[in-house]
Amino acid sequence: MKRFLLLLALIITVAALKPRKITWVAIGDSITYLNDHRDETGNRVTKGYLSLIAEKFPQVTYVNQGHNGWTSVNIADKIESLGLVEADVYTVFLGTNDWWQGKPLGTIADYEQATGSGTVYGAFRVITSKLKQLNKKAKIILITPMQRGDFVYINSPKNNAFGSYKPKKDQTLEQFANAIVEIGKKEKLPVVDLYHDSGIYLDNMVRFKRLKDPETGTYKDYKYPDYATIPFNPETDEYPYPVESIDMTYDGLHPSDKGYEVIAEMLVKKWKGLK
Repeated sequence: MKRFLLLLALIITVAALKPRKITWVAIGDSITYLNDHRDETGNRVTKGYLSLIAEKFPQVTYVNQGHNGWTSVNIADKIESLGLVEADVYTVFLGTNDWWQGKPLGTIADYEQATGSGTVYGAFRVITSKLKQLNKKAKIILITPMQRGDFVYINSPKNNAFGSYKPKKDQTLEQFANAIVEIGKKEKLPVVDLYHDSGIYLDNMVRFKRLKDPETGTYKDYKYPDYATIPFNPETDEYPYPVESIDMTYDGLHPSDKGYEVIAEMLVKKWKGLK
């Protein structure tokens, strides 16, 4: 009997030491989506932030709800058809496409008054309300958009966009990041502030952008901010981000391995109880 009790105590102790399984739903745009579609990065990415965290913490199982090119407004509009499941942790990493597509930001009143998906603030209220409905005890972590350089899609250079160094439709990307920080404070939710705190900034998005010198027509490697003034013609010019230009991103917008490691490390720090 004594031996049995000792064995039972040992089993209970081992079970208590074993990390509890954690289910994680990661909601986002292409930066999240690409974690499981590395072929669409030209195989320039080895591991996204979801894989990095899941490998380091085997108790974590993730569901990738990243949607390529989507905004918070898209997510809010489709919230009932996305197939979101009950989870222990939800991360919401959106905003960069809202800025680029010129979605109206709105104000915190739109969030407080649940005015719907007509503004980004309102869309975030739709999203957070749904997550609370799925599991009122779940952790919800918000992630602000990163700063962004000049984006040129590796698989189709005609798909390109200027960086966050200037406004789009009279709105700055920083305003969208600040809105997410404000929502986090309002709801007492942790916020991973990539825009301000990640060290992923305009001058290290890429090491250079390879463009034609407007005067000579020969290719030169331009650093930020110089490259922002040099035109790029996707019809005639070479892809401006060769492998050796990769820094925090591989295409001016999407994180490289180094960039994803920064995101994963910052998220882990905000994810209380993970370690």
